[in-house]
Amino acid sequence: MEPALLNQVPSLDLADFTSGNPEQKEQFVADLGSAFTNIGFVAIKNHGLSDALRNDLYHYVQQFFSLPDEIKKKYEFPNLFGQRGYIGKGKETAKGFKVADLKEFYHVGQPEPIGSMPSNVFPDELPDFKKYTLEVYNTFESTGKTLLRAIAIYLNLPEDYFEDKVKNGDSLLRALHYFPIPNPELVPEGAVRAAAHGDINLITLLMGASAEGLEVLRRDGEWIAITALPDQIVVNVGDMLDRLTNHKLKSTIHRVVNPPREKMGTSRYSIPFFMHPRADMDLTSLDSCVSAENPKLYTNMTAGEFLDERLRELGLKK
Repeated sequence: MEPALLNQVPSLDLADFTSGNPEQKEQFVADLGSAFTNIGFVAIKNHGLSDALRNDLYHYVQQFFSLPDEIKKKYEFPNLFGQRGYIGKGKETAKGFKVADLKEFYHVGQPEPIGSMPSNVFPDELPDFKKYTLEVYNTFESTGKTLLRAIAIYLNLPEDYFEDKVKNGDSLLRALHYFPIPNPELVPEGAVRAAAHGDINLITLLMGASAEGLEVLRRDGEWIAITALPDQIVVNVGDMLDRLTNHKLKSTIHRVVNPPREKMGTSRYSIPFFMHPRADMDLTSLDSCVSAENPKLYTNMTAGEFLDERLRELGLKK
């Protein structure tokens, strides 16, 4: 029987998982699994990110994007394929779309890169930008590991199943600016702030955005608005976790729509954390998620191979 259609994403308290109470922990795992098999999104409170830290990071993110384009472009390195530093306007196009998204963004990766990982680049003009992005990166990486423990239990895997796979993983903190459009009539047909897409990674953790606009595609084809309370973050399943679980856990298509015409001249800021495993993680669908009723959907590949494929589809890698 199909689960009920939801009009909003479920809200959960991460403290229920970490409290030490076995019943609360078990209920959290069940509720998280139910949300991720249904709509692929949840709102989470007690996630470890303080209001002060969130506000400080937004302040410096807004400061960076208000810099002149010629300064921002000092931190754009095409040879990094958008994996670190600044990525300018018109550079990313959602898979299957012809028109670039109306956004610019900045990527921060592992603070201490290993192997062939690129090092981070930070704007000299704003010394505190580094401090706050790395603090949030570390906070969200820790919270993400906790959520992956809950996901592992739901999938009947060892609780620490993901631990070695995400250690020194390719996770990214993305500071996004959906820039003002002073002349909406000049926007290319079909261009939106973020066209409909699924995320590449295992899970995404999103701190509250500065304006409305995020929508998720329900399985009946209806778009519903994603809203979270000020003390919550939004967490969703990415394509890598979808592949690993043979679509048991759903990477749901979502988008950021343009605001009403009278608000097109305003900015929107958003800061998601894309939790990636290391490139060598095997994304072959788990045997427990494949059956006669649910035959295997995906070809076998590693996380690194899948990321490379998607970067080319997004136009970030040629």
